[in-house]
Amino acid sequence: MLEKTTRVNYLFDFYQSLLTPKQRNYMELYFLEDYSLGEISETFDVSRQAVYDNIRRTETMLEEYEKKLHLYEKFQKRQQVLRDMEAEVEKGEFPEHFSRWVTQLQELD
Repeated sequence: MLEKTTRVNYLFDFYQSLLTPKQRNYMELYFLEDYSLGEISETFDVSRQAVYDNIRRTETMLEEYEKKLHLYEKFQKRQQVLRDMEAEVEKGEFPEHFSRWVTQLQELD
């Protein structure tokens, strides 16, 4: 469950600008603020089922965006490359400017 939540949070970070304000609100409250479905339904004066359906549809949309754009997949690959580069820098086998480049790349994400 934690892995799924983490994935949805990343997908939300990457694709939230493609969502409607209502979708963003529900997702933020549910996944980032840890509100229950009941708390969200009370806040927006809708049924708990309506909130649940909206969140599930939005999750599906986020997964569809990822299938088409691959932003999260590319992010994960960049993170792995950076970890590999850091490990090599720690071995001290590269020039000093290489270390600065790794730092600059890390700051971009």
